[in-house]
Amino acid sequence: MIKLYKGKTKFMWLPVTTSTEFESDGLVCWAAGLLVPAIAGYAGDRIVGVLHHTIASTDSDYATARLVEVEVPVEKNVVWKCTVDDTAALTSTDMGDYMDISSVSGTTSSAVDTTATDEDIFYCVGYISATEGLFILNIGQGYATQTDA
Repeated sequence: MIKLYKGKTKFMWLPVTTSTEFESDGLVCWAAGLLVPAIAGYAGDRIVGVLHHTIASTDSDYATARLVEVEVPVEKNVVWKCTVDDTAALTSTDMGDYMDISSVSGTTSSAVDTTATDEDIFYCVGYISATEGLFILNIGQGYATQTDA
């Protein structure tokens, strides 16, 4: 789960890849001019924002070309409340660290992996519990690697 905590965002209607499943409250990114779920390994500069509803193969418009509503940050340092995957707990000492998108099945675009730092998508700015924290998304045209930050 990735939900706005603090900061300015807006909703944009963007084209989605047909016949592709998306998790609710998960990150989405560009691929060939269409949105796909952002999964582990995607660079932050390709990620657009958060899709807040599920797209399932059982949906009546699953194979239809259409636009979907995506929440995108419109200012720097927007803070998001995010779930941490169940493979590694978040700790208070993780604040100030970069982390990646989870690769755990069922949360591949909607949770944080505290043990991976290849893409640096999430920047931890607050500890809530072992399974939830506050993060700044390192995405879009403002994307920076750790060495750039």
